[in-house]
Amino acid sequence: MASLACRVFRIKDPFFRVTHGLTATASSATVTLTTDGFMPVAQFVRTIKSSTWFDEHLTEDSAKFMRREAFEDFKQMTAEKLNPLKDEPWPRHEWEEGSRRVGLIAIKLGMMPIWTKSGERHVVTMLQVKECNVVKHLSKEEHDGVRPALLVGGKNCSPFQKSEEAVELFRNAGVPPKQKLSTFRVTENALIKPGTPLYAAHFRPGQYVDVTAKTIGKGFQGVMKRWGFKGQPATHGQTKTHRRPGALGPGGDPAKVWKGKKMPGQMGNRFKTELGLKVWRVNNRFNILYLCLYV
Repeated sequence: MASLACRVFRIKDPFFRVTHGLTATASSATVTLTTDGFMPVAQFVRTIKSSTWFDEHLTEDSAKFMRREAFEDFKQMTAEKLNPLKDEPWPRHEWEEGSRRVGLIAIKLGMMPIWTKSGERHVVTMLQVKECNVVKHLSKEEHDGVRPALLVGGKNCSPFQKSEEAVELFRNAGVPPKQKLSTFRVTENALIKPGTPLYAAHFRPGQYVDVTAKTIGKGFQGVMKRWGFKGQPATHGQTKTHRRPGALGPGGDPAKVWKGKKMPGQMGNRFKTELGLKVWRVNNRFNILYLCLYV
């Protein structure tokens, strides 16, 4: 439900001649144009647009009932998708060199050490694949004209937090609404039917994967924290310049600061990709991937 309000204001100079009657109503304001007369131009501008929550006009018991019923429906929908005999999957193709499969959406749990049989210690990052499903198949023409793509969603969320268009997208795939959506470019021989669940067993130990995620936002930071600068001396005539960057480079020629110069600015809160991380272990019970180093 959305409520709209309009504001009527008058333009002073321009006039127009009318030959018939017209009545316009906007909120509580009414403008009437008389016949055969001059009247200032009146314009209607929408100024307020407010949205309401689904439970704003419901009692507390009714809201709890709606949430419980939605949870049960989506839980049953997820259980039905776990049955491989219910729907026939798309035909499988032979794997070729250069083929590209779909990826996964995972949640970072933390880091821990693991030891190999030879006693070597390695630091790994644990990523849990939680409620991951293929949502939609994008053909080559719908995507970028080069390769088809698959839209993958992860981690179920409340349908009351999504728009009707978004809920319709998930309803067509037969999966609950997802909190995170990502698009993966694939080859023609690696297409998967929408609604298919994806697990951590999608990868095997020994494979190498690329991980993309948003880094933790640190806000506006100086060069010592952002770029690891050493800083300037603490004594010997230094006054309020201990953590400053110092000289920025060129002087009279070329009389500018080169692009890409390491300076203070926003740190973190941007997408970063780590390439070639080895999969050390796969926990099929809890759908957890153990990847080399940090993510």
